[in-house]
Amino acid sequence: MSNIRLEMPVLARHEGEWEGTYTLVDTTGKVLDIHQSHLSCQFPENSPYSYYQINRYTWADGKQEEHQFPGTYQDKELLFDTERIQCKAREFDDSTVILWFGYKQFPNMYLYEMIQISPDNNNRARTWHWFKNDKIYQRTLIHEERVR
Repeated sequence: MSNIRLEMPVLARHEGEWEGTYTLVDTTGKVLDIHQSHLSCQFPENSPYSYYQINRYTWADGKQEEHQFPGTYQDKELLFDTERIQCKAREFDDSTVILWFGYKQFPNMYLYEMIQISPDNNNRARTWHWFKNDKIYQRTLIHEERVR
């Protein structure tokens, strides 16, 4: 049995359904993209995965995407290794989770994500810092509210 809930209590506070807005900007702050999100964060029982996340995105023009992220837990670290990404996440303090992830089809590109959860567990602020050849080239700004 995984100790993920005990050893990563900040991550455990993220369990549930979240809706929000992703805003992608370049390094000058110019908006490149805006879309809506619905994320499901789960800690499944009787599963090979300690954590499971489903991200659903919707754009104003009707475009939609869905991505699934099964995660394993080891030594106070959440790990993802899917066909698209490789990722590791750790808690930093009592409200912050930091992630590093890279896209497998783009080996010279990676990003760092910081997730802040509010004390009442109902709001999250997230930022992604995108790097290509070790130079920042864009950021994603995310605000989410718990819907369940």
